[in-house]
Amino acid sequence: MSNPTAAQRLTAALALDLPPVALTFTDTPPDGVAGPAHEVTSACAFWRMAEQGVFYAPADAHNNCPIGAMVMGFPLTDALQTQLGELVTSMCECTYLNPEEGDKIPGVQPSAAGILYGPLADLPTPPQVVLFWLTPRQAMIYNEAAGTASWAQPNILSTGRPACAALPSAISSGNPTVSWGCMGMRTFTEIADDRLLAAVPGPRLDSFLDDLDRVVAANQTMKDFYEGKKAALTAALTVPTS
Repeated sequence: MSNPTAAQRLTAALALDLPPVALTFTDTPPDGVAGPAHEVTSACAFWRMAEQGVFYAPADAHNNCPIGAMVMGFPLTDALQTQLGELVTSMCECTYLNPEEGDKIPGVQPSAAGILYGPLADLPTPPQVVLFWLTPRQAMIYNEAAGTASWAQPNILSTGRPACAALPSAISSGNPTVSWGCMGMRTFTEIADDRLLAAVPGPRLDSFLDDLDRVVAANQTMKDFYEGKKAALTAALTVPTS
């Protein structure tokens, strides 16, 4: 399926009000693709920039966020490793992070020289992972389409801090992931407080969209049923006025 068609189907099925974006980890950008329009405050800030157009960000463009650079699989200079160590220590001291969590945060493997970002509809290559924002209602549908609402399946990928960990989790598992976000993500992306982050691995996108269409139709059936039941019960329970 083409990227524009996939973007159209995803946006329509979930009624997204922000365009889904896509990332591909690569050593060289396609011909004619420029770098980011400006420096950003964190790795996750590139996700919002990607809503505006396609660009290629090399590894060192992610260095303002040592945790994000680490999670994206980029090699860290000695200075960045020192910053990362100090940041993790501060997080542990304020009880934001438990000490045993630090070395268990996932990262993208293997690393690449940079990342190609852009709207899913415009990305000139197959996406490695697709990102989009969900309201709680949209997350309900997403959860069912991802298979993570099934009581017959083990509980699957739901992540928190750092939010960017959703990317390597989705890529390595091959399964759609949802992140509740982290304070850094909410600060640097300026996304609304009622949004969650969805990450769908690119190779899974076509089958996920088929599942999404089925789930949307099933939920419409249940909505019609519940509305009819509600109307009937409301009528039956209404006390006549004398």
